[in-house]
Amino acid sequence: MSTERPRCPWALGSPLMRSYHDEEWGVPQHDDRVLSEFLILEGAQAGLSWDTILRKRAHYRRAMSRFDPRRIARYTAADVRRLLRDPGIVRNRAKIEAAVANARAFLAVQKEFGSFDRYIWGFVGGTPVLNRPRRLADIPAQTPVSAAMSKDLKRRGFHFVGPTICYAFMQAVGMVNDHIAGCFKAPPYPGPVAGPAGARSASRGRSRRAQRIPGR
Repeated sequence: MSTERPRCPWALGSPLMRSYHDEEWGVPQHDDRVLSEFLILEGAQAGLSWDTILRKRAHYRRAMSRFDPRRIARYTAADVRRLLRDPGIVRNRAKIEAAVANARAFLAVQKEFGSFDRYIWGFVGGTPVLNRPRRLADIPAQTPVSAAMSKDLKRRGFHFVGPTICYAFMQAVGMVNDHIAGCFKAPPYPGPVAGPAGARSASRGRSRRAQRIPGR
Protein backbone atom coordinates (compact mmCIF):
# COMPACT_ATOMS: atom_id res chain seq x y z
CA MET A 1 0.00 0.00 0.00
CA SER A 2 1.32 3.47 -0.91
CA THR A 3 2.07 5.77 2.02
CA GLU A 4 2.38 8.86 -0.20
CA ARG A 5 0.36 11.73 1.20
CA PRO A 6 -2.34 13.12 -1.12
CA ARG A 7 -1.35 16.46 -2.66
CA CYS A 8 -2.63 19.05 -5.07
CA PRO A 9 -1.87 17.67 -8.59
CA TRP A 10 0.29 20.65 -9.58
CA ALA A 11 2.83 19.70 -6.90
CA LEU A 12 3.73 16.34 -8.44
CA GLY A 13 5.94 17.67 -11.24
CA SER A 14 9.26 17.80 -9.38
CA PRO A 15 10.80 17.38 -5.92
CA LEU A 16 11.16 21.18 -5.67
CA MET A 17 7.47 21.71 -6.42
CA ARG A 18 6.50 19.00 -3.94
CA SER A 19 8.66 20.51 -1.20
CA TYR A 20 7.33 24.00 -1.91
CA HIS A 21 3.76 22.70 -1.77
CA ASP A 22 4.31 20.80 1.46
CA GLU A 23 6.31 23.41 3.36
CA GLU A 24 5.41 26.87 2.04
CA TRP A 25 2.42 27.31 -0.27
CA GLY A 26 -0.53 28.56 1.74
CA VAL A 27 1.44 28.92 4.99
CA PRO A 28 0.89 32.39 6.51
CA GLN A 29 4.04 34.52 6.33
CA HIS A 30 4.45 37.68 8.37
CA ASP A 31 8.17 38.37 8.15
CA ASP A 32 8.81 41.41 5.95
CA ARG A 33 11.93 39.88 4.42
CA VAL A 34 9.98 36.79 3.35
CA LEU A 35 7.23 38.99 1.93
CA SER A 36 9.89 40.93 0.01
CA GLU A 37 11.28 37.65 -1.31
CA PHE A 38 7.96 36.48 -2.70
CA LEU A 39 7.19 39.88 -4.18
CA ILE A 40 10.46 39.66 -6.14
CA LEU A 41 10.04 36.02 -7.14
CA GLU A 42 6.42 36.39 -8.22
CA GLY A 43 7.38 39.33 -10.43
CA ALA A 44 10.29 37.38 -11.89
CA GLN A 45 8.02 34.41 -12.62
CA ALA A 46 5.73 36.30 -15.00
CA GLY A 47 5.64 34.28 -18.23
CA LEU A 48 7.79 31.46 -16.84
CA SER A 49 7.21 28.24 -14.91
CA TRP A 50 7.29 28.39 -11.12
CA ASP A 51 9.59 25.37 -11.17
CA THR A 52 12.10 27.52 -13.08
CA ILE A 53 11.94 30.19 -10.39
CA LEU A 54 12.34 27.65 -7.59
CA ARG A 55 15.47 26.29 -9.27
CA LYS A 56 16.88 29.83 -9.42
CA ARG A 57 15.73 30.82 -5.94
CA ALA A 58 18.96 30.12 -4.04
CA HIS A 59 20.95 32.08 -6.61
CA TYR A 60 18.46 34.95 -6.40
CA ARG A 61 19.01 35.00 -2.65
CA ARG A 62 22.76 35.41 -3.12
CA ALA A 63 22.55 37.83 -6.04
CA MET A 64 19.88 40.08 -4.51
CA SER A 65 21.14 40.64 -0.98
CA ARG A 66 19.00 37.90 0.57
CA PHE A 67 15.93 39.87 -0.56
CA ASP A 68 16.64 42.63 1.96
CA PRO A 69 14.61 45.60 0.65
CA ARG A 70 16.89 48.11 2.41
CA ARG A 71 19.90 46.89 0.46
CA ILE A 72 18.09 46.39 -2.84
CA ALA A 73 16.65 49.91 -2.63
CA ARG A 74 20.22 51.22 -2.77
CA TYR A 75 21.08 49.36 -5.97
CA THR A 76 22.58 51.52 -8.70
CA ALA A 77 22.78 51.20 -12.47
CA ALA A 78 25.99 49.20 -11.93
CA ASP A 79 24.05 46.67 -9.85
CA VAL A 80 21.43 46.36 -12.57
CA ARG A 81 24.19 45.68 -15.10
CA ARG A 82 25.70 43.10 -12.75
CA LEU A 83 22.38 41.31 -12.47
CA LEU A 84 21.82 41.40 -16.22
CA ARG A 85 25.07 39.45 -16.62
CA ASP A 86 24.10 36.86 -14.00
CA PRO A 87 22.88 33.60 -15.61
CA GLY A 88 21.55 32.37 -12.28
CA ILE A 89 18.57 34.72 -12.34
CA VAL A 90 15.98 35.83 -14.90
CA ARG A 91 17.97 38.37 -16.93
CA ASN A 92 15.12 40.65 -17.86
CA ARG A 93 15.88 44.36 -17.46
CA ALA A 94 12.27 45.34 -16.76
CA LYS A 95 11.94 42.74 -14.01
CA ILE A 96 15.28 43.65 -12.42
CA GLU A 97 14.54 47.36 -12.47
CA ALA A 98 11.07 46.64 -11.08
CA ALA A 99 12.63 44.74 -8.16
CA VAL A 100 14.73 47.80 -7.30
CA ALA A 101 11.80 50.20 -7.64
CA ASN A 102 9.60 47.85 -5.61
CA ALA A 103 12.18 47.73 -2.81
CA ARG A 104 12.02 51.51 -2.55
CA ALA A 105 8.22 51.45 -2.54
CA PHE A 106 8.37 48.62 0.03
CA LEU A 107 10.39 50.84 2.39
CA ALA A 108 7.86 53.65 1.96
CA VAL A 109 5.06 51.26 2.95
CA GLN A 110 7.04 50.14 6.00
CA LYS A 111 7.49 53.75 7.04
CA GLU A 112 3.77 54.50 6.64
CA PHE A 113 2.35 51.34 8.25
CA GLY A 114 5.15 50.21 10.54
CA SER A 115 5.63 47.05 8.50
CA PHE A 116 4.81 45.75 5.05
CA ASP A 117 3.12 42.82 6.79
CA ARG A 118 0.58 45.10 8.48
CA TYR A 119 -0.21 46.78 5.17
CA ILE A 120 -0.50 43.72 2.93
CA TRP A 121 -2.42 41.53 5.36
CA GLY A 122 -4.92 44.34 5.78
CA PHE A 123 -6.39 43.32 2.42
CA VAL A 124 -7.74 40.13 4.05
CA GLY A 125 -8.41 41.62 7.48
CA GLY A 126 -5.33 39.94 8.94
CA THR A 127 -6.83 36.46 8.60
CA PRO A 128 -6.16 33.84 5.88
CA VAL A 129 -9.00 33.22 3.45
CA LEU A 130 -9.81 29.49 3.35
CA ASN A 131 -11.34 28.88 -0.07
CA ARG A 132 -11.49 25.06 0.14
CA PRO A 133 -11.72 24.42 -3.64
CA ARG A 134 -12.88 20.95 -4.60
CA ARG A 135 -10.79 20.78 -7.79
CA LEU A 136 -8.11 22.78 -9.59
CA ALA A 137 -10.65 24.37 -11.93
CA ASP A 138 -12.34 25.97 -8.91
CA ILE A 139 -9.25 28.04 -8.10
CA PRO A 140 -9.42 31.59 -9.51
CA ALA A 141 -6.69 33.43 -11.37
CA GLN A 142 -7.62 36.63 -9.57
CA THR A 143 -10.26 37.97 -7.21
CA PRO A 144 -11.68 41.39 -6.34
CA VAL A 145 -9.26 41.47 -3.40
CA SER A 146 -6.21 40.80 -5.58
CA ALA A 147 -7.46 43.43 -8.02
CA ALA A 148 -7.78 45.98 -5.20
CA MET A 149 -4.31 45.03 -3.94
CA SER A 150 -2.87 45.43 -7.44
CA LYS A 151 -4.46 48.85 -7.87
CA ASP A 152 -3.12 50.13 -4.56
CA LEU A 153 0.37 48.69 -5.05
CA LYS A 154 0.61 50.32 -8.47
CA ARG A 155 -0.54 53.61 -6.95
CA ARG A 156 2.35 53.31 -4.51
CA GLY A 157 4.90 52.80 -7.27
CA PHE A 158 5.16 49.00 -7.44
CA HIS A 159 5.61 47.20 -10.78
CA PHE A 160 4.84 43.66 -11.98
CA VAL A 161 1.93 43.53 -9.55
CA GLY A 162 -1.08 42.83 -11.75
CA PRO A 163 -4.15 41.14 -10.21
CA THR A 164 -3.01 37.64 -11.23
CA ILE A 165 0.50 38.13 -9.82
CA CYS A 166 -1.04 39.56 -6.66
CA TYR A 167 -3.28 36.51 -6.26
CA ALA A 168 -0.29 34.19 -6.74
CA PHE A 169 1.52 36.23 -4.06
CA MET A 170 -1.48 35.86 -1.75
CA GLN A 171 -1.38 32.09 -2.22
CA ALA A 172 2.38 31.97 -1.70
CA VAL A 173 2.34 33.85 1.62
CA GLY A 174 -0.78 32.19 3.00
CA MET A 175 -3.18 35.09 2.71
CA VAL A 176 -5.37 32.55 0.95
CA ASN A 177 -5.33 28.76 1.27
CA ASP A 178 -6.23 27.11 -2.04
CA HIS A 179 -5.20 23.53 -1.31
CA ILE A 180 -7.88 21.37 -2.91
CA ALA A 181 -10.15 18.94 -1.10
CA GLY A 182 -8.31 15.72 -0.37
CA CYS A 183 -4.88 17.35 -0.17
CA PHE A 184 -3.23 16.77 3.20
CA LYS A 185 -2.61 20.53 3.43
CA ALA A 186 -6.25 21.49 2.85
CA PRO A 187 -8.07 23.08 5.79
CA PRO A 188 -10.93 21.11 7.37
CA TYR A 189 -13.97 21.08 5.10
CA PRO A 190 -17.11 22.38 6.89
CA GLY A 191 -19.49 21.56 4.05
CA PRO A 192 -20.51 23.15 0.75
CA VAL A 193 -18.53 26.32 0.17
CA ALA A 194 -19.10 28.77 -2.65
CA GLY A 195 -16.19 29.95 -4.74
CA PRO A 196 -14.72 33.42 -4.19
CA ALA A 197 -17.22 36.11 -5.10
CA GLY A 198 -16.40 37.71 -8.42
CA ALA A 199 -13.50 35.37 -9.10
CA ARG A 200 -12.50 34.64 -12.68
CA SER A 201 -12.48 30.90 -13.33
CA ALA A 202 -9.10 29.20 -13.26
CA SER A 203 -10.12 27.23 -16.34
CA ARG A 204 -10.25 30.32 -18.56
CA GLY A 205 -7.47 32.45 -19.93
CA ARG A 206 -4.66 30.86 -17.91
CA SER A 207 -2.07 28.90 -19.84
CA ARG A 208 0.90 30.78 -18.44
CA ARG A 209 3.03 27.71 -17.72
CA ALA A 210 3.20 23.98 -18.18
CA GLN A 211 3.81 23.19 -14.49
CA ARG A 212 1.70 25.96 -13.09
CA ILE A 213 0.27 26.53 -9.67
CA PRO A 214 -3.42 27.41 -9.94
CA GLY A 215 -3.95 31.15 -9.78
CA ARG A 216 -0.69 31.94 -11.57
